[in-house]
Amino acid sequence: MPVPVSVFDLFSIGIGPSSSHTVGPMRAAARFVTGLAEDGLLPRVGRVRAELFGSLGATGHGHGSGPAVLLGLLGERPETVDTARAPDVVAGIGAAGRLRLGGRHEIAFSAADDVVLHRRRTLPEHPNGMEFRAWDADGGELRVRTFYSVGGGFVRGPAGPPDGSADGAGPVPSPSPFPFPFHSGADLLATCARTGLPVSGVMRGNERVHRDDTAIDDGLLRIWAVMQDCVRNGCERDGVLPGGLRVRRRAPGLHRWLLAAGRESDPLHVMDWVSLFAMAVNEENASGGRIVTAPTNGAAGIVPAVLHYYRRFVPGADDAGVVRFLLTAGAIGSIIKENASISGAEVGCQGEVGSAAAMAAAGLTEVLGGTPEQVENAAEIAVEHHLGLTCDPVGGLVQIPCIERNAVGAAKAVHAARMALYGDGTHVVSLDKAVKTMRETGADMKVKYKETSRGGLAVNVIEC
Repeated sequence: MPVPVSVFDLFSIGIGPSSSHTVGPMRAAARFVTGLAEDGLLPRVGRVRAELFGSLGATGHGHGSGPAVLLGLLGERPETVDTARAPDVVAGIGAAGRLRLGGRHEIAFSAADDVVLHRRRTLPEHPNGMEFRAWDADGGELRVRTFYSVGGGFVRGPAGPPDGSADGAGPVPSPSPFPFPFHSGADLLATCARTGLPVSGVMRGNERVHRDDTAIDDGLLRIWAVMQDCVRNGCERDGVLPGGLRVRRRAPGLHRWLLAAGRESDPLHVMDWVSLFAMAVNEENASGGRIVTAPTNGAAGIVPAVLHYYRRFVPGADDAGVVRFLLTAGAIGSIIKENASISGAEVGCQGEVGSAAAMAAAGLTEVLGGTPEQVENAAEIAVEHHLGLTCDPVGGLVQIPCIERNAVGAAKAVHAARMALYGDGTHVVSLDKAVKTMRETGADMKVKYKETSRGGLAVNVIEC
């Protein structure tokens, strides 16, 4: 059975604009250099080359994959890289024609020649493939490594387990059995029924294998703090997003409008706030800012938006509720990741926005007093009504339709939670059936609708 995914892998602090195209390549490049250093090969390296295939090659320019690879080769990590300085650092490599591998071994480097994006070639195991090579000063090949960015910032080698952790260790087999293993929604409900625990309690029990309760709470509240910073930054930064589409940041203007006197009389003003929170995050993501992958960057606005809705508008909301929300969301995310995918390049945007909406709906349902059955129902509703959603970013940028799609996904998550709470948790379509349908729909979906920018809006909108 696969190793259960930790909530801290699903919610990792990183950098925009894409978990699979930016965070994953940065982690892969850093792992490649770390491997060279650990095996004593780094001082012998005279040249390195990175080749990106499939969706990475098709939309890598718009997603910042090339700069991410350069930063990873320098030894930078997504969770700690200085997002403000990163563009200048990358520009400096291009200007100097030199790169310091791992921050310590300098080589000649040409970004134009040594980072290659293959728009039409794909490696066999996943649409997001990467190949790294290193040669010595005489041209002798020292090492070749292949990695796959499988969504949400997770990276794996050929037929290997995913690595998505901040420290590079990734999910590892537990030294002791997980007390509450689950691999499906049915497993999760059965465990809740047997133990009397809520979904968050089951997830917490498994997290305790690696961390005590204080570390769990502190870690999740740290994630929440970064989400809050991201929303705040997105509400304050006017201007135009990078990339050439000239997309104007709308969150600051909407924020000012909502703060104006009298808006509370609008019966839908609360949902306007939810839209604002989501758009603020995804405008920050599109500009390469600091965000929380939740569970991907392209869908990073949904969970923060619904969490902000909970904290701002639900009476009695507190930090303990935030922790329960994230634990519950993590449980649903792990089920979807194991049984379908959270990668837009693999199953389309149903795997990104659909997964995030399901996670947010589940978390909100629990903190509003829902039973495990209602939590599962809320997640199923959110997944069901994103099935078939394609990933078709205009210009290969995580802007159109991604930013608005997060706002709509957040609203769907709130509605899914409320619909589930109206009932008693019994329903015809289970979460497992919806997730299975997501996987099958993604398999049937044409490649052009899976983060290649070769279908849908990406070809029907004129880039200006």
